[in-house]
Amino acid sequence: MLLRLLDRLEEVLIATLMAAATLLIFVAVVHRYASGIPFLYPYMAPIHLSWAQELCIYMFVWMAKFGAAYGVRTGIHVGVDVVVKELKAPLQKKVVLFSLFCGALFTAVVGTMGLKFVLALAQTDQVSPDLELPRWIVFSCVPLGSYLMCFRFLQVAWRYFWTNELPHHDESRVEGVELDSPGGEPAR
Repeated sequence: MLLRLLDRLEEVLIATLMAAATLLIFVAVVHRYASGIPFLYPYMAPIHLSWAQELCIYMFVWMAKFGAAYGVRTGIHVGVDVVVKELKAPLQKKVVLFSLFCGALFTAVVGTMGLKFVLALAQTDQVSPDLELPRWIVFSCVPLGSYLMCFRFLQVAWRYFWTNELPHHDESRVEGVELDSPGGEPAR
């Protein structure tokens, strides 16, 4: 139950950040070009969107940190397994588990270093240039995303240890789109 809630929260956060950043940049670009049209300038001039680029950058950084954790969970994270697939089963399992634990260790270290940085930053009055957000809020994505990614590595390792199955992403499958069956009739 809690894992499904975390999975859904992760997906909603990534999709919302991606959609909002895309919409924000679209509005900012339209505003910039509309401001150059003489008869629209009086209407566009009072609207200030100088902060849009900064916010968009922050949204994409947050989306990337949480997207990496999503990638580990769903098997779309980049991995080179050509040599590993040639190993015999017992050795293959050890190598895969070792690599998953290395990923968990690395992300735990990054998360801990990020947390120390954010806690130190919270003691200062530093703010971002345009939005004037406290910088510790902006950089909180590093420990949060890294710890979530660490959890996902451990989650995949646990599942692999017991089932010998790694998450696999089928790039030929699109969610919500069903291909016709070999007989010509739509798949049900």
